[in-house]
Amino acid sequence: MDLVVILGDQLTLDVTALRASTPETAVVLMAEVGTETSYAWHHKQKLVLVLSAMRHFADELRQHGWMVDYVTLPNPNNTQSLDGEVLRAVGRHTVERIVTTEAAEWRVRAMQRGWAELTGLSVEIEQDDRFIASHATFDGWADGRREWTMEFFYREMRRKTGLLLDGGRQPLGGRWNFDAENRKTAKPDLFMPKPLSFPPDTITREVMELVSTQFADNPGRQERFGYAVTRADAERARAHFLDAMLPRFGDYQDAMLTSEQTLYHSVLSPYINLGLLDPLALCRAAEVEYLEGRAPLNSVEGFIRQIIGWREYMRGVYWHEMPAYRDRNALGAKLDLPWFYWDGQTEMNCLAQAIGQTLETAYAHHIQRLMITGNFAMLAGVDPFQVHEWYLAIYIDAFEWVELPNTLGMSQFGDGGLVGSKPYAASANYISKMSDYCEGCRFNPKLRHGPNACPFNALYWDFLARNRQVLAANTRMKRNYMVWDRMDPAEQSATLAHAAVVLGHLETEAKRRSGA
Repeated sequence: MDLVVILGDQLTLDVTALRASTPETAVVLMAEVGTETSYAWHHKQKLVLVLSAMRHFADELRQHGWMVDYVTLPNPNNTQSLDGEVLRAVGRHTVERIVTTEAAEWRVRAMQRGWAELTGLSVEIEQDDRFIASHATFDGWADGRREWTMEFFYREMRRKTGLLLDGGRQPLGGRWNFDAENRKTAKPDLFMPKPLSFPPDTITREVMELVSTQFADNPGRQERFGYAVTRADAERARAHFLDAMLPRFGDYQDAMLTSEQTLYHSVLSPYINLGLLDPLALCRAAEVEYLEGRAPLNSVEGFIRQIIGWREYMRGVYWHEMPAYRDRNALGAKLDLPWFYWDGQTEMNCLAQAIGQTLETAYAHHIQRLMITGNFAMLAGVDPFQVHEWYLAIYIDAFEWVELPNTLGMSQFGDGGLVGSKPYAASANYISKMSDYCEGCRFNPKLRHGPNACPFNALYWDFLARNRQVLAANTRMKRNYMVWDRMDPAEQSATLAHAAVVLGHLETEAKRRSGA
């Protein structure tokens, strides 16, 4: 008999481990274990989503004839590790070999590689073909290149899939990328669509009770949980996005509004990353919306780029560079992550809004993550590993393989420019332009120093000044340094002095929290 081990982010009947066996000759092991629920301080809704989706998928497997050995939490006999549950399952069943699909995260892949020695059985680790670019494909693209640029990788993925091509190898509309058209500001709209919400069923309510008792101290709130936990509901969410939100997604994908938590974003990434939605099928469905005239090209191209561009690229970077990648800190940032990232209590309205909705829903869209929470952490010089730990814990769609390079590389410039060609650093001017957050804030986005000055401004210039040795040679940063060098010396001094005050407050609060 085969022991087919299915992980919590492999919730699809088409996963390669299932294709490598049969219901007549296998038992499927799925396990809720302590190490996987506690390796990060996960948001309560993230725990509810993953555990409920796992339990629903186990039922789906049974309906398709598979025998499922499902281990739940809490379990008095639980070994609290995936290795332990594999070993226990081998003892419960007459197992001849173990079959599994390669884990998406480095630490779990290391476990899989040790199962043969642990159990004394042969172990077949199948490639995960839910991704367009295999590890070999990405390594072949990356090796030997002086610089990695996602845009060029993205074009290769377009050619490989044929998405939005004119029948040959040229892009529809004459351009590969329509990002320049996707930066419009938004205004509150009573008719702005919302992602679908799904009332918790019996299984989900049981998981919510489990989380409320076993993970009571974890961050976030779960009372308004409404994510899809089945493939059928994830497909309903997909259809709703394509119909109601995709047509305007492109225009407003970088906008932020106090009254709108999602705007026209799909909120489909949790379902893709769990396996409830197929990423390539989703891209092809979006392409149809353009070809049949229901969605403009800038929206469809922007959406597809996020999936076959950034998502695939981040996976490639992760596996090409791990495990050393996790410890990179190119700017030598050392500040502890401010506690308001965990409780949302800050006078800076943009941060309060982005973090507040994250605590409520476990979600914020990519610009809130990159240009609000990520931008502030980088400007303040927060240790990028601590920023990584926060993003991994707090977001509903965060799995290390996609979250780590997005956070440490793109958001924090911790890899020195491997993912992003320059730091995504911005002052309050960007936030004021792309959101209405500044209108409800006590700080003035136009001031660099003084009691009412927005901290983003002083920290922006201080970030440039203290990292000049590293960043000045970056061709995309030269204009920023020219502006700084032309600034009046007295204004420079006042700005840096105000930055020192802001950083001093953050350091004092960090010491108070740690008891130092």
